[in-house]
Amino acid sequence: MSEIYLGYTFKVSPLQPAVEILIAELGYAGFESFVESEDGVTAYIQKEEWNETILDDVYVLKSDEFKISYTSEEIEQTNWNEEWEKNFNPIIVDDVCSVRAPFHDKPNTKYDLIIEPKMSFGTGHHETTHMMIQHILKNDFKNKTVLDMGCGTGVLAILAEKVGATKLDAIDIDNWCYLNSLENVNRNNCKHISVYEGDVALLEGKQYDSIIANINRNILLADIASYAKCLNPNGTLFLSGFYQEDIPIIEAECNKQMLKLEETIQKGQWVSLKFIN
Repeated sequence: MSEIYLGYTFKVSPLQPAVEILIAELGYAGFESFVESEDGVTAYIQKEEWNETILDDVYVLKSDEFKISYTSEEIEQTNWNEEWEKNFNPIIVDDVCSVRAPFHDKPNTKYDLIIEPKMSFGTGHHETTHMMIQHILKNDFKNKTVLDMGCGTGVLAILAEKVGATKLDAIDIDNWCYLNSLENVNRNNCKHISVYEGDVALLEGKQYDSIIANINRNILLADIASYAKCLNPNGTLFLSGFYQEDIPIIEAECNKQMLKLEETIQKGQWVSLKFIN
């Protein structure tokens, strides 16, 4: 039986930074997937996770700076393909890596990732995923052990294997992301990625050369200590899912774990950080 989702379609004016703030606050509220459009964004949440006060803490809706209206409807998960096919265009990152759906033409790029996102987060369109792809392309992953925490579609783990990583774990707490990552790992003929459903508790006793975590600020702050314990000497930690103004609190928590900020990438209001131990 298909799970039922609620889709909220928001019309936003002016678009930025309101859409970025809206997506972040909806993410905190429990919405798990977003499709941006020319006039706003559509956000999806499982009906069983929804409640009547779900939007009460989405403060941007009460802001005088933006005009935001919305409608909502029930959507069966099986209809999701039609929804994202209408909005999902292929992207190319730094002329090197393409992220596309199975029905798109194959581009002439060094790395070609085929992702069918369905209800999962991580097509490369969102700034945070785009920046994490840039980090992976710029850093040495050859023969490395890698963790993709909060893997969504599995796109970052898939790219990490393509650039040379030899043992990878992809973990997400959401069952749909777990299943979708399995599909995408298979679709991209990856041989070295193990996909798990769960949270930071799964990291007990694990060690990695590189950890990739594109989640949100609050979860990152709670889990950075666990990531640090899992990092091998001279390891790298790549974080995203938060804003420029969140850098000091993220950096302070990493510094407590003897992790040093080495590089910052910014796209719009979003940032992605590289730490080393």
